Amino acid sequence: MQRAPRVYLVTDRHRTHGRALAAVVEAGLRGGVDSVQLREKDLPTRQQYELACALRRLCEHHGARLLVNDRVDVALAAHAHGVHLPVRSFNPAQARQILGRQALVGASCHSLEEALRAAEAGADFLVCGPVFRTPSKPHLPHPLGLQALAEIVRAVPLPVIAIGGVSEENVPELRAAGVYGVAVIGAILEASDPSEAARRLVGAWSRS
Repeated sequence: MQRAPRVYLVTDRHRTHGRALAAVVEAGLRGGVDSVQLREKDLPTRQQYELACALRRLCEHHGARLLVNDRVDVALAAHAHGVHLPVRSFNPAQARQILGRQALVGASCHSLEEALRAAEAGADFLVCGPVFRTPSKPHLPHPLGLQALAEIVRAVPLPVIAIGGVSEENVPELRAAGVYGVAVIGAILEASDPSEAARRLVGAWSRS
């Protein structure tokens, strides 16, 4: 099995301040991001596929991995390194059957119950949150919080990655909760210098 992400960049082309998504992602990769999740739900299939191919090439150039959110078909066609499954998506075992045993399969969870279910279903790692308040999940009124996150880390025998309001400043708290890694959207995509923002985030992770 491939190693789970440590610093995981999730895409949202609407949050790059008009800059080309691929250029911002490449800047994040130069700053040390080790995995990228293509999450552009409103793009038509062909455009998702073309973007996935472009980002896969960028990731491989920088020694990183590309995962595709939800769209197992796009991940397969674009030769992505894996897939990331929302709570109501494919079962991880089904996705692995389609993509092959070498694929990295991540799963989202918003509670201990969902985390245990994803682990039992065969996910390689979990992305849990939102830990803190974030504009990416406005429909979730209450963040998970550090205590609930730590409970999930203790209960689930898989790498747990924190998402939601993650920043350079709160990385030490997240590491203290036992997470394996962190996932971000705005912290890199919205930064005036995405490469430097990624570098600072990776540095905060390494120091804490």
